[in-house]
Amino acid sequence: MATFLYRLGRLAFRRRRFVVLIWIALLAAVTMGAGSVSGTTTDNFTLPGTQSQQAIDLLEKEFPQASASGATARVVFEAPDGQKLTSAALKPEVESLVAGLEKAPQVASVSDPFTSGLVSASGTVAYAQVTYGVPQADITPDASEALRDIAEQGKEAGLAISLGGNAVLDEGGSRAAELIGLLVAAFALVITFGSVVAAGLPLLSAIFGVGAALGAITIASSFVDMASNAQTLALMLGLAVAIDYALFIVSRYRGELRDGHEPEEAAGRALGTAGSAVVFAGLTVIIALAGLSVIGIQMLTTMGLAAAFAVTVAVLVALTLLPATLGFAGTRLASGRFITRRMRDAERGRRTTTGVRWGRFVTRHPWKTLLASVVGLGILSVPALSLRLTLPDDSMASPHSTQRVAYDTLSKGFGPGFSGPLTVVVDARTSEDPKRAAQDTAGLLGRLDDVAAVRPPVFNQAGDVALITAIPGSSPTSQATVDLVADIRERSGALEEESGARLMVTGTTAVNIDVSDKLGDAMVPYLGIVVGLALVLLLLVFRSILVPLKAALGFLLSVTATLGVLVAVFQWGWLKDLFGVDETAPVVSLLPILLIGVVFGLAMDYEVFLVSRMREEYVHGATPDEAIVSGFRHGARVVTAAAVIMISVFAGFLLDDVALVKSIGMGLASAVLFDAFVVRMTIVPAVMALLGHRAWALPAWLDRVLPDVDVEGERLRHALAARGEAVHPAALGSHKPTASAPAR
Repeated sequence: MATFLYRLGRLAFRRRRFVVLIWIALLAAVTMGAGSVSGTTTDNFTLPGTQSQQAIDLLEKEFPQASASGATARVVFEAPDGQKLTSAALKPEVESLVAGLEKAPQVASVSDPFTSGLVSASGTVAYAQVTYGVPQADITPDASEALRDIAEQGKEAGLAISLGGNAVLDEGGSRAAELIGLLVAAFALVITFGSVVAAGLPLLSAIFGVGAALGAITIASSFVDMASNAQTLALMLGLAVAIDYALFIVSRYRGELRDGHEPEEAAGRALGTAGSAVVFAGLTVIIALAGLSVIGIQMLTTMGLAAAFAVTVAVLVALTLLPATLGFAGTRLASGRFITRRMRDAERGRRTTTGVRWGRFVTRHPWKTLLASVVGLGILSVPALSLRLTLPDDSMASPHSTQRVAYDTLSKGFGPGFSGPLTVVVDARTSEDPKRAAQDTAGLLGRLDDVAAVRPPVFNQAGDVALITAIPGSSPTSQATVDLVADIRERSGALEEESGARLMVTGTTAVNIDVSDKLGDAMVPYLGIVVGLALVLLLLVFRSILVPLKAALGFLLSVTATLGVLVAVFQWGWLKDLFGVDETAPVVSLLPILLIGVVFGLAMDYEVFLVSRMREEYVHGATPDEAIVSGFRHGARVVTAAAVIMISVFAGFLLDDVALVKSIGMGLASAVLFDAFVVRMTIVPAVMALLGHRAWALPAWLDRVLPDVDVEGERLRHALAARGEAVHPAALGSHKPTASAPAR
């Protein structure tokens, strides 16, 4: 692979104008394509085999007019201060708006607040439940526009109108997060390289990669149901990895120029060495994200595939566009107006860098640093034992969005449970007295502690399936509501024995609970798959057994500590004001699995760039401690800059008003912080110092069986040597011990 990338780097360097024009044309094409389609996103979850989905399927068959799988909207009316919606002045206005809703496109049914008991006891708040005849993804722009027009008409009449439900499209968010992340990344790159030109190339690569990826994802959303947060995740990862991958290659290119190589040769060698590690790191992220599709939830599948596609584009940009832009920059990258004397001395080996000093400190005190790091991450992991999962709803929307206003207004007028009613289905097709079974169920529900209200049963045309709406007394994401759903389902067995009727719970709240349970159950197996993949890949790369085990255990520490931080901030409310979290709630159920997939790839990224340098020195005769220090000499500065950039990009999303986006940003930023600085730059060298020569042990039979994937450029080293060209040892990555390597 390294030899192929070496040739690709030289080719892109020589044909730089053609390569750049191809990328410009590609970016222009996807931008125009994205602008010409009307892609839609969705937050709908379906999970075949769960009770909630079985109930929905039954309702579709027995209550076709109810559109059980159709999109829904809640139009919430609030009277002006001192007035009531039931007054002679306001009631006709509300009725007129409800009549307008019934005539809106794609609407299947509308519940009148005054005839359906949807007016609060105070008379100041009411809502109309709108059910559409199509799923959320099929809502047309005309239908959305009609809903907004009716809301505007209500406001003109003096009413406070807000909209909730999955038929209401998300409002556009702020782009401040991306801008701040890019500005911090630019600053970190200038500090790292001391050159505006060198800093600009990674940013240019990121802009091209993210632009092309998001354009293609937007086009794809017009053909498939795309999760509403798929683009956000793709943007986060696309920005972070595109900048990081370009940073590694540009840094290696500058090193090759300093070693005396011509620019074209330097570009080829940089791509053949650092480019190989970029391919490996990118591949791990792509596999982990694409693997989310095996869980079987479409929303999670589209988020994983969209993010994996963004990472794929970032890798392609790093391997083609970046070496082409290096051709335009030439030797100017080797110098810069911001390069200080200390930087020059460090590059020439005349000054001890911070990375070297830290490496020496860790190797002198391995037990102390290892114990402090593990205990620290262990303490941060404790809150993860209380992890609860939920799915995003209107309570997690931006505080000023119409969805959040509708949620808060309903909670104020009716209680928190009205925003997440439970649909209880009584399947009495095998019962001798279906109506009695339904009445008994309604009475049972009314006696439960956390049920605020129960509406009378509604029967299908045959009279053997009943639909009962139960309003919880607690919010949809509370543990009390989760316990209530479990309690109702547990009573199904007793009902079936007494009357022959089966009881099922569905509705948005029940579906969310079922999906969260499914994701929670899938987290451990998925983690096992990812860790197993890490062990195999690192075994191929480092040809060692203990190095992959140490890397995988460190990855687990990073994940559990990150989950602990998320629980402490978003679930318990610690420091919530500092991070702008205005309401505590369980952790979004998608986040832990997304973290596992993303952090796995990033962890292997840093592992390769640091440890491969250590191994290269070791096989050339350095002692284990000397190899560790040398690895920090060559890789600590670049890995530190890469981690700071990633943390900055991810942390920028803490400025977003949407709780889900905020939690994703904090989770990814915390994970990179823990994995890069605590695990890879502290625990890893400490463990390797304690292991000594044993860290690189590999049974002879396994060495013969394992294929040589040439991730670090061993074949390239021999190819260049065969041409009679001198190869600087540090210019190439790690490789297997040869006959000339010292026996261990």
